[in-house]
Amino acid sequence: MRFIRGFQAIFIFILGSAGAITAAGQSESNYNAGSNARRDHLSIPKTGRAPSLEDFLEMKPGPEIEGGLAKAENFIQNQPRDGEPATQRTDAYLCYDDKHLYIIFVAFDTEPEKIRARMEKRENAFDDDFVEVTLDTFHDRRRGYMFWSNPLGVQAEGIWTEEQGEPDWSFDTIWHTRGQRTKEGYVVWMAIPFKSLRFRIEDQQTWNITLLRRIPRANEWAYWPRVSARVEGRLSQAGEVTGLNKISPGRSVFLIPYGSFRSFRALDDNGSQPRFVSDRQFDGGLDAKIVLKDNFVLDVTANPDFAQIESDQPQVTVNQRFEVFFPERRPFFLENSDFFTTPLDLVFTRRIADPQFGARLTGKAGPYAIGALVMDDQSPGRRAPGNNPLRDQRALFTIARVRRDIMKQSNVGVIFTNRQFGDSYNRVGGVDGRIKLNQNWVSGFQAVTSATRTLDGKYLAGPAYQAYLYRSGRQFNYELNYEDFSPNFRTETGFVQRTDLRNIEQGINYNFRPQGKYLISWGPRVFTDHKWDHQGTRLDETIGVNMRWEFTGQTNVGFFTMHNRERLRPKDFPILKEDRDFASNVKGFSLSTSYLRWLSFNGEYNRWAGINFVPPDGREPFHSDRSSINAGVTVRPSNRMRVDNTYLFSRSLDRLALSGKKGANIFQNHIIRSKWNWQFNRELSLRVILQYDALLANPSLTALETRKNFNADFLLTYQLNPWTALYAGYNSNLQNIDLLQRPGGAEVVRYPDRFINDGKQLFVKFSYLFRF
Repeated sequence: MRFIRGFQAIFIFILGSAGAITAAGQSESNYNAGSNARRDHLSIPKTGRAPSLEDFLEMKPGPEIEGGLAKAENFIQNQPRDGEPATQRTDAYLCYDDKHLYIIFVAFDTEPEKIRARMEKRENAFDDDFVEVTLDTFHDRRRGYMFWSNPLGVQAEGIWTEEQGEPDWSFDTIWHTRGQRTKEGYVVWMAIPFKSLRFRIEDQQTWNITLLRRIPRANEWAYWPRVSARVEGRLSQAGEVTGLNKISPGRSVFLIPYGSFRSFRALDDNGSQPRFVSDRQFDGGLDAKIVLKDNFVLDVTANPDFAQIESDQPQVTVNQRFEVFFPERRPFFLENSDFFTTPLDLVFTRRIADPQFGARLTGKAGPYAIGALVMDDQSPGRRAPGNNPLRDQRALFTIARVRRDIMKQSNVGVIFTNRQFGDSYNRVGGVDGRIKLNQNWVSGFQAVTSATRTLDGKYLAGPAYQAYLYRSGRQFNYELNYEDFSPNFRTETGFVQRTDLRNIEQGINYNFRPQGKYLISWGPRVFTDHKWDHQGTRLDETIGVNMRWEFTGQTNVGFFTMHNRERLRPKDFPILKEDRDFASNVKGFSLSTSYLRWLSFNGEYNRWAGINFVPPDGREPFHSDRSSINAGVTVRPSNRMRVDNTYLFSRSLDRLALSGKKGANIFQNHIIRSKWNWQFNRELSLRVILQYDALLANPSLTALETRKNFNADFLLTYQLNPWTALYAGYNSNLQNIDLLQRPGGAEVVRYPDRFINDGKQLFVKFSYLFRF
């Protein structure tokens, strides 16, 4: 009760502070997002002659097309000096014909030699200077198509949703870009087919639009029309576009067949007798995308193949109490994933490990956004023993989501998920909502319940809830989040680390903006995190403070300290006879910079008193001294070559002298990854990834085993568009193991320094887009 009363006092204080800060000179709310609606308007003319890049290389339209263009100019900064004119001039010209919308950015620069423009892989040049257009084709200020290009025409496309507040770059479509640097800056030409967009079928279209230019060396984001950092959201401040008359997306059918060849040798240690297996396989499959009634997209896949997908970014997974989250990377599951997003993470498609058939329907009809997904998964049946009746059976995933727009940029929705395998099932259903209270404050909620029957016939059921409130502004920001998972709640389609949990988190930060020559902003952030179970027992507690400074040159420096308390219970660790409470103080600092065009660095160091969750058999978890390093260095020796290097280090030392020596090593984990990418031109690239992972364990203090792993991955790609591509790859893996033959059968044994090749693969894959 004391905690609840304390929280209430803090919450009232923060709301009072928010009101005081907002009232003081109206510094955070003196900009009305709708006040410039009439002035921020473009009427786009229809052209009889499509513009080209060459028409603008003199940094102005050529005489043949000059009179047939709409022009947007006078871009306004969002960062670092919100509301001030952009430091560099940008003019954007727009027109259309029966098939395309054309947008040409003429980007002037008084220091053109400082422009960052590299020949990168598609959707991999986000550190460069760039220009971008966002099109809200349904004119509802909720969701928009994003089209992005660096000065050389390297492109990326995505989806912006006001609810998520950040781009989703998984969206792919066909469009065209060209770019060229000039003596006065650069020019980017875009041609966006109407066939690649979805919009209402009306004779006269009214859309919303934002145009953006980013100048990384100055940390500058400049928009037309003004998009203020003092207001939550982007599309709420977008300009209006008219003049697009009698256009249609037309019929659009994508068929993407693929064929592949794979030769591999690998260690199979899932059965009772580990052994090496090898094979050569020819395979094929089909992806299809069909537009239905202009508003809905049906995606179908048969025997999908993801051999070309890059391996996960490294994470430390040793001595972790709960499951580590690895984001989805497969294109089929990433595209249009925002249709299934809810406050609780109920759709985590990496649970579908080995699909063979699937379909997804997404789209919008009036105020309703609809998403449905049906997919099988062969992996549970393949893991079952050979004499199990579930051997070679499939799990079936079914997900349905409907969201309705209400008021201005608010919505309510329902979701249902189901995973069925044999006689077992897991079903989750519920409602959720997002309410935009004003131009800064947003609240939301979700309430769901689950019903689960396990393979052994046990039945579990229980609810889960979430509620949140946050404020987004240029200086004052606040977030409050509450989650409640009952003991019997389960989601086999989502990602929930623990149940029987009530959790409340708060964070408040204030950014001072001196607008100096080098220092852009600085300020403190205070945050708390309290967890307890449904019996009222306090589980975990975190209270922390950090300070951050932002400088020009994309340079950030931070220092932080936290106080943590964590409770371990006999129900979590049966070896414990009673609850144990662990307390620790965490200290650390971080640094990131891209001040130099050819070099970027980010790093973080932490030190704290942690817990050894994997002690030797028969010993309880105990306190240890922990430290970690997470560092990344990106080097660009040339405009066509990029080298990304990552180093992760985690160490645990004997704090209690249990081994007879205080400070003795419990374990050390080193992960080193180096990714090299050569971009020969916009279509052809070579990628090499080398990764070494070593866990050095002390068997007297931990049950972890010493293991070492080295992986080399090579991929040659020729890609004309997101679907038409040729891939040739090779992967080889080495581990410190050996396969020894014993009288009772084979056994996998680890050695400190001996490596064998436990897996290698060569593959070739070709896919081609047929568009009708």
